[in-house]
Amino acid sequence: MIDLRRVPDPWRRWDVTVRDLPIALLLVLASAVPALHNKGTQLGDLPGRPFDALTVGVVALECLPLAVRRRWPALCLALVSLGFAIDQLRGYHLVAGTALPIALLSAGAHLERHRRTTMVLASAAYVPLAVALDRGGSGEGVAGFVTFYLVLALAWGTGAWLRTSRAAEAERRHHIAAATRAAERTRIARELHDVVTHHVTAMVVQAEAARYLTAAPDRLDQTLTAITDTGRRAVGDLRHLLDLLNPDHSTAHLTPSAGELRALVEQTRLAGQPVEFTEDGSPAETTGSAEVAAYRVVQEALTNALKYAHGSRTTVHVRHGERETTVEVSTDGSAPHPASPGGGGRGLAGLRERVGVLGGEFSAGRRAGGDFVVRARIPSGSPV
Repeated sequence: MIDLRRVPDPWRRWDVTVRDLPIALLLVLASAVPALHNKGTQLGDLPGRPFDALTVGVVALECLPLAVRRRWPALCLALVSLGFAIDQLRGYHLVAGTALPIALLSAGAHLERHRRTTMVLASAAYVPLAVALDRGGSGEGVAGFVTFYLVLALAWGTGAWLRTSRAAEAERRHHIAAATRAAERTRIARELHDVVTHHVTAMVVQAEAARYLTAAPDRLDQTLTAITDTGRRAVGDLRHLLDLLNPDHSTAHLTPSAGELRALVEQTRLAGQPVEFTEDGSPAETTGSAEVAAYRVVQEALTNALKYAHGSRTTVHVRHGERETTVEVSTDGSAPHPASPGGGGRGLAGLRERVGVLGGEFSAGRRAGGDFVVRARIPSGSPV
């Protein structure tokens, strides 16, 4: 399916002046239509005047500056206001007078600097225009001139409201982007912790065991090969995590799933940890947050078993249900240095937070028999 948001818009590629030019030309053409002569704004109700050579200049002065209404809003407003004043004083009453509220709205929306000064000057310029029209025989009266001023003020206020709304939306998007970046950094840090801790712990344990295998060349070679494989796997996982920093990366192949649990368990066994693994049901075909979290729970629990209870029997039981995935990892309590919920302070705490965000439950601690048990219940169906 085509993402319409990514389809290039040829119109937006044009310069803003070119995009604003059509409305200016439209008002010029409308002012030239004979049926619309003297049908424009009639501030002051002065008698209409037949069009003459000056009319062309007034139309151009009122309409053409709209082409720069977003690039130079103050200049646009000044020129349009001058053209409008001549239009009303001469009694042309052009359709081009519609350009004034458009210029005011654009200035309110796009003017960056000296906004208050511009507003004061525009208001002050309206006073001599009203006085000149009144002396020219206008029957508008104070109420009429004030009403028209309020209409113009409404146009400016509408533009100012649009500007405020646009700024608020930009600020909201900025906060969302910042929060997203922070969450992504946290996620990458958590993944780095899980990957590095597990692999390095396995390598340390294997290296320690290798010291006592000098008299058994076959077993020593097997242990050194396991250390090499673990190191290569660690480098590969780190490369995958660094790929997350690439905006064009695809997460489909960078996040582990519960389907890789057997490889994880086998790696832990090669490090000298006796692990009994049972898995009920089948993991989802597409990797989701539940499967990734299940993998990380098992990984962290096995890492703690290697670190604090090396050589003690560890059992891993994973059950994949339609609505949730449950994980239980138990380590024999006879170990002299059992894992604790605090551990390094980050692993299990990070798992509790990860599972909690998904709406699941997480616990880690000793049970009555002395074994250390890590349990997690993770709702299924959440996207990564």
